[in-house]
Amino acid sequence: MLKIVNMVPASMSGETSQDSEPNLAINPENPKQMVATAFTPGPLGGPNAPVYLTSDGGNSWSLVNIVPGHGSVGTGDITVAFAGKGGMLYAGTLNGATGRLNILRTSSPTTLMTTLVDRDNEDQPWVVAGTLVVGAAQHDRVFIGNNDFNQPGGKTATVDLSHDAATAAAPAGFSPKQIEKSATMGQDGPPVRIALHPNGTVYAAFQRWVSGTTANLSTEIVVTRDDNWGSGATPFSVLKDSGNQSVGQRVATNRFVRFNATMGQERLGSDLAIAVDPNNSATVCVAWCDRVGGAAGTDWTVHVSRSTDKGQTWSADIRTITNAKNPALAINSNGAIGLLYQLFTGTTWDSKLEITSNAWSTAVIPLVLHTAPSNTPARLFFPYLGDYVRLLSLGTHFYGVFSGANTPDLAHFPNGVTYQRAANWTTHTLLNTDGVTPVAVSIDPFFFHWSDLVVPRGPINRGPITRGPINRGPITRGPIVPQPPQPIEPPQPIGPGVESQARPRPVTDLDL
Repeated sequence: MLKIVNMVPASMSGETSQDSEPNLAINPENPKQMVATAFTPGPLGGPNAPVYLTSDGGNSWSLVNIVPGHGSVGTGDITVAFAGKGGMLYAGTLNGATGRLNILRTSSPTTLMTTLVDRDNEDQPWVVAGTLVVGAAQHDRVFIGNNDFNQPGGKTATVDLSHDAATAAAPAGFSPKQIEKSATMGQDGPPVRIALHPNGTVYAAFQRWVSGTTANLSTEIVVTRDDNWGSGATPFSVLKDSGNQSVGQRVATNRFVRFNATMGQERLGSDLAIAVDPNNSATVCVAWCDRVGGAAGTDWTVHVSRSTDKGQTWSADIRTITNAKNPALAINSNGAIGLLYQLFTGTTWDSKLEITSNAWSTAVIPLVLHTAPSNTPARLFFPYLGDYVRLLSLGTHFYGVFSGANTPDLAHFPNGVTYQRAANWTTHTLLNTDGVTPVAVSIDPFFFHWSDLVVPRGPINRGPITRGPINRGPITRGPIVPQPPQPIEPPQPIGPGVESQARPRPVTDLDL
């Protein structure tokens, strides 16, 4: 069974924002309660940015303004996670008003989040949370991977972690742990991804920038591990590279990346995902992208590799996909691997989900979630669809989010879809809240849920949904800095003039 839902509420049927780079959190004690994020400005502005909230398993979504710091696109980079028990919601975000890293928590997804950490010069926080129960006491263990330019020696791959995140006073035990231990060209790549097993095994993957310039990079994919919730003076130091015995095992070496290259209207350079089997902490998968053809190539290829010995050795590619980005991985309680990605065909962006029960040894369950022309709408800013999507598992189920063009055309949704926002599906036209006035096509976030339950499908209601109240605070909006529409761009080599330095200026999402 597959359910796909456009998350923009009916009350915002007139919006035309580029709501890209989505993320998702599921309350494991109440899976009907989920929180999602995207680059979505609050409908009335104000000091706080919104998140998407559902209490019915993703059938309907509303906006609640609970994230401190509102900017032209709502927040900067933001990811969210629920604790394993107790319902505490955590977020790592680049504050929409200041650009500073904020680590946040709230006991209810309808209540303004509390700021635990406020720090400058960071990029792309990625949040994972769990709960350790000792006797009658619960301790939220929270891990936030980020690219921290405050770290010395250009070793910027970092994990902020707390062992008592729910109850301790700010900063609630959070402190950055440098997981990069080798030399870099001046920094690591933006993504630092975390996979947490219930037994306390924690994996962290990152993209090491070894040499070159931001136009032509030689990179490595590195995985580190901790076997006790990141405890001790030197967390994430268990794995030693089989080649040079440095901390962290290299999954892939000598990989070429042309950072800031484009594919369609999207930017490239920092795709990475990791997932651990909930039944066996020794089984872990990593996905990343690079240019197989090197400097002379034009591809952007997803690779998936697997380890069955806790990250010490890694397989050759068990899956490759040419000209795709945004890989996201999850492994469900049956051991099935889910791979979410967005494929560029040259004329369309296709968001796809593959589910394999045996690591692609035999045929998979292939699901096309969405397909839409890659040149409509015109890009307003980078990222166009996002630098990441998210895929989660709970029991045998897979849940995820992606962003894409919102033209109301069933040909774009071969497995069906539900819209909350008003639309005319006969004329393929979005409508304003009056149900009459046409609205331009834009980028929206979409939620999906897959389960192996087979149920009869009835008609899908695609009309406007009666909305409940939305919490809006008083608003002062910062300026929006739009980018004029640009034509679709094929991957282009970056010409001379990029300065090579021993320690180049940090490259963050804001550069893209």
